[in-house]
Amino acid sequence: MELFDLFSYALGIRALIASVLVGLMCGVLGCFIVLRNMSLMGDALAHAVLPGVVIGFIIAGAAVASAIFMGAVVAGLLSAIFITWLQHNARTKNDAAIGIVFSAMFALGVIGISNVSRNSAHLDLDHFLFGNVLGLSDTDLYLTAGITIYVLLSVALFYRYLFATTFQPVVAETMGIPVSSIHYYLMLLLSFAVVASLQAVGVILVVAMLITPASTALLLSKRLNIVIIISGIIGIISALTGLVISDIYNTPPGPTMVVVATLIYLAAVFFAPQKGLFFKFLYKRKTRRRIQFEDTLKQTLKLHERGNLSFPNLQERLGFNNSTLRQYLSLLSQKGLVNSGKNQLVITEEGIKQATRLVRAHRLWETYMVEEMSMDAGQIHEEAERYEHVLTDDILDELEARLGYPQLDPHGAPIPQNEYQPDNSLSSLPINSTAEIAQQQLNEHLITRLWQLGLGPEEVFVITQSEDNFIEIKMGRELVKVPRTLANKINVVRVGSEAET
Repeated sequence: MELFDLFSYALGIRALIASVLVGLMCGVLGCFIVLRNMSLMGDALAHAVLPGVVIGFIIAGAAVASAIFMGAVVAGLLSAIFITWLQHNARTKNDAAIGIVFSAMFALGVIGISNVSRNSAHLDLDHFLFGNVLGLSDTDLYLTAGITIYVLLSVALFYRYLFATTFQPVVAETMGIPVSSIHYYLMLLLSFAVVASLQAVGVILVVAMLITPASTALLLSKRLNIVIIISGIIGIISALTGLVISDIYNTPPGPTMVVVATLIYLAAVFFAPQKGLFFKFLYKRKTRRRIQFEDTLKQTLKLHERGNLSFPNLQERLGFNNSTLRQYLSLLSQKGLVNSGKNQLVITEEGIKQATRLVRAHRLWETYMVEEMSMDAGQIHEEAERYEHVLTDDILDELEARLGYPQLDPHGAPIPQNEYQPDNSLSSLPINSTAEIAQQQLNEHLITRLWQLGLGPEEVFVITQSEDNFIEIKMGRELVKVPRTLANKINVVRVGSEAET
């Protein structure tokens, strides 16, 4: 048979249309199945419908597709109800309950098919297990189209309810959304999808068409509406490509569709933006180079402060090879952070500023781990080495305010201070001065710290005591001790020179 010659026949056209419908329906519905961690439930219902198929066949025969459809749907719903009942009322784990029910139902279906086949009725088990998309009749195609339209309309109409119950079921219940009813309705749609996919991919492989396109789409986007669209497109592409490949290489259509879907998923695993392994590798490589770049700058500052800044000493401290260190020094030079020549290495003012920020981040984080996390001072250096590269200026300001603007780290090394200095600091006022807290402060974190001490904007107070470690102020009848390191940062407005006695 020549390439695409199959699609010049009616059976080929039916197979083509059915493949598109199944791929689209499974792709869209599968998003909610995957997000709800119900992938195993999809597999369970795919197997559990088999007894219903057999009973429908026995009652009406193969010619009446609606009887087989109804039998499969009833079997699927009964299985979903029984699984949910076991999960809530029996001391059986969720995955175990699913495994027990679907394996038992599938076994009953196999027994039923075996008995029907012995009575000379034609009911091919392979077609139900692995699909036979080329054997679809017009009635089967109409049924598949009807189910697909119903499923897609249901997802569109109940999208908000499905969204809410998928991500925030407790909140959805407080909003009056019937969470249990939405769950069982989703099981109904899943049963419909499974039955509609029986002829195309079979009960064994239908779970792959439900899960794989959705899993691929979730690697490509974070927005659910976009994920649904991508998943539906991937489902269509997988089904069509699989059908064409099966025609070219004379392979079973259902399994070929699943293989194509899996290959698309693997491509997304490696090359998906942000989540793909290739992009993660590039990001890690970029992050590692940035950390080494910043480490070079920081060690340059430390050697500069000790007065022995040179290429050999810097290389010894960093452990880089000659070419790597020269590469980072070249980058530092391009950014105006160092001046490097054949016989000299000098850090610039901007280089000192940026390196000082790294030192500040390192020592603040060490102080936080000791004072707030009760860690031993001898175990914090390596942790601080990692975090100094990711702490933002806003986080550093918050840490500094929370710690009361410490001046020394746990090892006794000075912590570089924020360059900002208030016009009139609290610590600069003499005893018995009357002042108020200024509206303008260093940052919002200092304002929060003042609120914790009960000091709000325009609060009038009197300096009653000034010691090396703290300054005591009086507001009305209340006395507040403010650490001196914090008082150095508090901006005040003086309103009097002496307190009233």
